[in-house]
Amino acid sequence: MPEKVSTQQLEKALRGEIKTLIAEVVEAVNQARPGRIIPDSEEPVRQATALFRQRLFERALQLRQKQDEQAFSPSAHRAGPELGE
Repeated sequence: MPEKVSTQQLEKALRGEIKTLIAEVVEAVNQARPGRIIPDSEEPVRQATALFRQRLFERALQLRQKQDEQAFSPSAHRAGPELGE
């Protein structure tokens, strides 16, 4: 059975994206006009987190697929004579 994806693996794979998300949220909040922080920043933050959520899921799937591929040995399931025989 293949190993499962660990939180450490996913965190390492997303380190750059996490920093980007934080920077985008900070920028959106800081660019908001006084008295309009929520209305001015809510949509940019929503868009940034939606993109991050998509990347997060994609990276988790990629890590899992990579582990499954490494655990799969096509030669273990070969039926018939070896090539070259």
